[in-house]
Amino acid sequence: MPDLRTVLVQANQIWEDKAANLRHYEELLGNVGEADLVVLPEMFHTGFSMNAAELAEDSDGPGIAWLKQQAAARNCAFYASLIASEDGRYLNRGVFVGPDGSVHTYDKRKCFTLAGEDRTYTAGTREVIVEFRGWKLQLQICYDLRFPEIVRNRLDASGNPAYDAILYVANWPQRRSLHWQTLLRARAIENQCYVIGVNRVGEDGKGLVYSGDSACIDLLGNEIACPAGQETVSVLTLSRSDLDSTRAAIPFLKDR
Repeated sequence: MPDLRTVLVQANQIWEDKAANLRHYEELLGNVGEADLVVLPEMFHTGFSMNAAELAEDSDGPGIAWLKQQAAARNCAFYASLIASEDGRYLNRGVFVGPDGSVHTYDKRKCFTLAGEDRTYTAGTREVIVEFRGWKLQLQICYDLRFPEIVRNRLDASGNPAYDAILYVANWPQRRSLHWQTLLRARAIENQCYVIGVNRVGEDGKGLVYSGDSACIDLLGNEIACPAGQETVSVLTLSRSDLDSTRAAIPFLKDR
């Protein structure tokens, strides 16, 4: 199986301005070469807003349209979340868009009650694992990170793990950055998988400050982290051989 060349976009989001954010991402991605997967922050083109009535969009909205255009132009997949409207409900929806225009959606299962997310958005109810270029990717969003039970890796009937990597997109405030960094590493170690965590930087419209601390963590807890507190685009590779050899050497998932 091939390696997975992954781009982490740690951006300063412009509050509730979709067009400005999309232009900004295009600038940040301007010098990025060949890749398999690009990961953007939570509510990527609005910031973490409760203003769903004005910002929500359906499957034909500008957010998904832009992701499709970028994925096709770059021949890679994109993963981000956005504010979605469906059947009279608002959802914090993860969107995984392939270069062929395919769309997989994951609705955030754990709404962040401290910010009132549960009063605006409907929680999702299902796990979503996407298969892309030989990799099985578990989709997650921000506050989901605090709940290990919803991503517990397990072996299928053939003895293969359910997934190879977890993708977390977030607006996780600086004041709890230690929790972010610690929990990302824990999810990687306990589930014998890669973990990608992409968080924003800057200050949002509510005055919350974000340090980013985006990272890629391997099965043993080794971390490649983005510089804290600044915009950065990091390109790294998830190694299939390292994934397989580590699981073979320490096969503890079977003991679950």
